[in-house]
Amino acid sequence: MEPAAIIKAIKSCLPKESSSPVPLHQPSFSGNEWKYVKECLDTGWVSSVGKYVDEFEDQLQETTGAKFAIAVVSGTAALHLCLHLCGVKKDDEVLVPALAFVAVANAVSYCNAVPHFVDCEERTLGVDPVGLESYLEQTSEIKHGECFNKFSGRRIRALIAVHTFGHPVDLDSVLSVCRRFKIELIEDAAESLGSTYKGKYTGCWGRVSALSFNGNKIITTGGGGAILTQDEDLARQAKHLSTTAKEPHPWRYFHDKRGYNYRLPNINAALGCAQLEQLPEFIQNKRELSARYKKAFDDYLGVKFFQEPEFAKSNYWLNVLLLDEEYSHHLESILKLCTSEGLMVRPAWALLNTLPMFETCPQAKLPIAESLVRRILNIPSSATLGASNAQT
Repeated sequence: MEPAAIIKAIKSCLPKESSSPVPLHQPSFSGNEWKYVKECLDTGWVSSVGKYVDEFEDQLQETTGAKFAIAVVSGTAALHLCLHLCGVKKDDEVLVPALAFVAVANAVSYCNAVPHFVDCEERTLGVDPVGLESYLEQTSEIKHGECFNKFSGRRIRALIAVHTFGHPVDLDSVLSVCRRFKIELIEDAAESLGSTYKGKYTGCWGRVSALSFNGNKIITTGGGGAILTQDEDLARQAKHLSTTAKEPHPWRYFHDKRGYNYRLPNINAALGCAQLEQLPEFIQNKRELSARYKKAFDDYLGVKFFQEPEFAKSNYWLNVLLLDEEYSHHLESILKLCTSEGLMVRPAWALLNTLPMFETCPQAKLPIAESLVRRILNIPSSATLGASNAQT
């Protein structure tokens, strides 16, 4: 396997007139973004009240099939509220895949709870349900209808299942484990808007789910996120808590709970509405780009293009090259050479259990996550790179 050959294969899949450097993932503003944002500026409705917040939530419900969507300021805020809504309290443990963005573990710590790191599977890059079930059989016990860590004595309240790089986890199997061990399932669908598992959108399987609309996501509101749920009471609580828990009143300011200033501003929601209108096109373009990558790396020695699991249709948010273990030592040189050649690429995140603030947290054995972090290479994935006319 030659790093230079990998770069040549990547470039063969990109538009001939690509900018340099080629971004890893950049937003596309080719719809009604200017029109909707200008309306916010012209009318003065730029903060957390305005028609576009409601419209954005309605569009998210229609797009995902969720009964309720609550727009918030970030994906991290969405995760934090999801944990709160599921009853995560101080000193509870929350199962978290070690291979994930730091926001997942940070959100757990915001609840004064403890991240408990578990392994992944190579088929999905997400949590391994078979390994998780075996691990919980050895380390947990059910008391009074709740799951407890036999060694720490702490309650294990929830599992955050991350749909890594847009690829759905094996949700039926994960749900089966959660039900057996009396654990709440929270979906981190920050990267998987538009992805489906067995024909049903991610974000609609857990009791609550979190979305992200950061600038590098498949659609963006600049910054922003959302909570999805099928539970009307949880939706009501989420909206109340995200608006500082202020009781409705024409002039009186009374707050009945400790709330959060997490409501998404109208001007950001306007951007999101315009972006959601283009989501089908974004996904189509990204899947066309992924098909080019797959073809370019078919039968390629030492590296493969990661493809969606057989039960899923992925949005291919970030495309992944996966080095064979025996060639993993080439990753650093590939990263350096790609950068020098004007390709913005990146490795996977450092495993969460290796970060200084989380290194003393409980963890399962992590052989697959430890292997994957040595072998994952994210390559240019912007929707504009996959447009049907992009290579002409």
